[in-house]
Amino acid sequence: MARRIPTDEQLAAAYRRDGRRLVVWLTRRTYDAQLAVDLVGETYARALAERRRFRGDPADAEALAAWTWGIARNVLGDALRRGHAERRALRRLGAEPPLLEAPELRRIEELSYPVVAARLGISEQAARARVSRALRALAGALDDLRPEAVG
Repeated sequence: MARRIPTDEQLAAAYRRDGRRLVVWLTRRTYDAQLAVDLVGETYARALAERRRFRGDPADAEALAAWTWGIARNVLGDALRRGHAERRALRRLGAEPPLLEAPELRRIEELSYPVVAARLGISEQAARARVSRALRALAGALDDLRPEAVG
């Protein structure tokens, strides 16, 4: 039996179904809503470009979601590795990437614990614990980046 390739419509449906959750997931990992939106776009662009590599049934929404989320993990890893070089290149060229408007940023970044819990399908207590752990991890990472005091 010949393998079926996801259609434009199936990938668009996957984006409509999973795009918002993917933005939240990527924002939590990058602490940058603008970057998260860009990475979602790159994720689905890669899925479209590489759809011949999909091995599941494109009519199976869960299989298609698992595949696109796997792509998103790779896109995130690539972005984290190349992020510093890209920002330096943009500054050198004097180029500015398109930016989200303030209301869009607030909608993505300023979520209450009940909203976060509902979107992740966890309790509010678990959402608070995750946010607390993430903030501690961020603080530790920032401390690691701080130059040691000379004295």
